[in-house]
Amino acid sequence: MFNTFGNIFRITSFGESHGAGVGLVIDGCPSGIKLDLQAIQNELDRRKPGQNRISSQRKESDTFQLLSGHLNGETTGAPLTFFVPNEDARSKDYAEVAEKFRPSHADFTYYRKYGIHDYRGGGRSSARETITRVIGGAVAKQVLQKYTDITLGAWVSAIEDIEYGEMPQTLTFPTEYCQMLNCPSPEIAEKMFHRIDDVRKAGDSVGGIITCAIQNVPVGLGEPVFGKLHAVLGAAMLSINAVKGFEYGSGFSGAKMRGSAHNDIFFADEKKEIHTKTNFSGGIQGGISNGEEIYFRVAFKPTATIMQTQETVDKEGNSTFLLPKGRHDPCVVPRAVPIVEGMAALVLVDFWLYFGVSHR
Repeated sequence: MFNTFGNIFRITSFGESHGAGVGLVIDGCPSGIKLDLQAIQNELDRRKPGQNRISSQRKESDTFQLLSGHLNGETTGAPLTFFVPNEDARSKDYAEVAEKFRPSHADFTYYRKYGIHDYRGGGRSSARETITRVIGGAVAKQVLQKYTDITLGAWVSAIEDIEYGEMPQTLTFPTEYCQMLNCPSPEIAEKMFHRIDDVRKAGDSVGGIITCAIQNVPVGLGEPVFGKLHAVLGAAMLSINAVKGFEYGSGFSGAKMRGSAHNDIFFADEKKEIHTKTNFSGGIQGGISNGEEIYFRVAFKPTATIMQTQETVDKEGNSTFLLPKGRHDPCVVPRAVPIVEGMAALVLVDFWLYFGVSHR
């Protein structure tokens, strides 16, 4: 089972949804980083359940413990170990699925591959594992902040057919609805909230899209063949639970354009710095960052567990029915924003440390 991500800056996650807790080891973090522990906790607070009625009602503080690799407020260069205890797991809620496979979950494939069916919330395949990505990403952000000018931010750009299609100049969440949905538009965020709430009341679920933008990326991150920056970003995003699609730059819409319209024309400013007039490339050309803003979109499917009776089969292949219990998000998208940011930061810091940048 693969539980490690990264080359130089590596995270290895451990733990289960209904075990003692989840955690991670970060290997390759430079020494001398003055970690802002509150900033790490703030990132976890953005992801934690039970924040409002449109998220899972599982009550977890998601308060982390830092066990190693930290002395007098700074990283030592030794492995950083973080642990987040599970405080409100209710394994009894999953008793009905002990012998049944939940539709569109990892239950069947996990069981056939490993011979084990951890029905208690899915075990390692549970989205609770994403806590580790948020912590790792929060540390990665602080490394980037010390050594680079790179900044990044993500937001919910669609819930079902409700879309926020703009690229905000400044990413802020001015209202309560904006903060709950992680969407910059007060009007759109309120519509998104009521759509998810209506779906929740119907015992159903809904998906959506998260957009992420990365600024001040130097020219030269990425490799031209198997270390393409967009390929690694795509792999990182597709490793997140419930993600069904990734596109960067013009994405699939670029397939409808002609080269004469799609090509990003270069120009030099008064300082002879080279830029592009448009940015259909999404800040990456030939697998290497070109200095423009990197932007991409991540599509999330509707939550697989819904409060409706569905057909399924048991471990013996017998047809049966399943009405799940437990506490689940009717839409995972708002809580996934810090996960997307975290994985993007992990990719960027690893490229910074491993591949280096242009010599010119």
